[in-house]
Amino acid sequence: MRFEILTLFPGYFRSALEESLLGRALAAGRLEIAVTDLRQFSRDRHRKADDEPFGGGPGMVLTAPVVAEAIEACRGKPPAWRVLLSPDGVRLDQATVERLAGRERLLLVCGRYEGIDERVRELGLFDEEISIGDFVLSGGEAAALVLIEAISRRVPGVVGKAESVERESFVRDRLDYPHYTRPREYRGLAVPEVLLSGDHAAIEKWRRARALERTRARRPDLLLRRPAEPGEEG
Repeated sequence: MRFEILTLFPGYFRSALEESLLGRALAAGRLEIAVTDLRQFSRDRHRKADDEPFGGGPGMVLTAPVVAEAIEACRGKPPAWRVLLSPDGVRLDQATVERLAGRERLLLVCGRYEGIDERVRELGLFDEEISIGDFVLSGGEAAALVLIEAISRRVPGVVGKAESVERESFVRDRLDYPHYTRPREYRGLAVPEVLLSGDHAAIEKWRRARALERTRARRPDLLLRRPAEPGEEG
């Protein structure tokens, strides 16, 4: 799978793309990630990519020529699915992650400052707009990394054990069950006996019940999408 990122700050991604699962997946050729500086498309001799908003007001706006021409330069086959990271977008969820993981190429455009000139939208240069939550960031770079990390986990071979991906929070509209490891007891708190029993059916039943219990307590909205099923109750 290939990700292409358009940003004013290409250095933002350097360390994140060298570490952990992403770094190993890139080294193994399971992912491709290309980061392009939007300033390359500036016509200004100072490589300026933003300007003051018409009508006044605080902040700066990314100019239409820079953003539009950067997007149009990302040609290739298959055509990239073009995503603007924006607070105006649809809020990211696991269903969106899995849908995007089916794409071969994703072009992620990172907004900055007060946003982009509206005419880039009016030209139809985005296929989709995505927000990672109802809060404000300085730009779309952090959101792009969140999207890359989430989608990459759905690419075969990126995560060592495919089973661990299928059991993660939100994959089945449930939060994850509690996890324990050594030591068996810590500060008077013991690991639940069922996890030490070796009875895999009992362990699976316990895990499903605890996942439902945690979901009901912390994210009851998920139960509206998929109510409790027989066998989930403890």
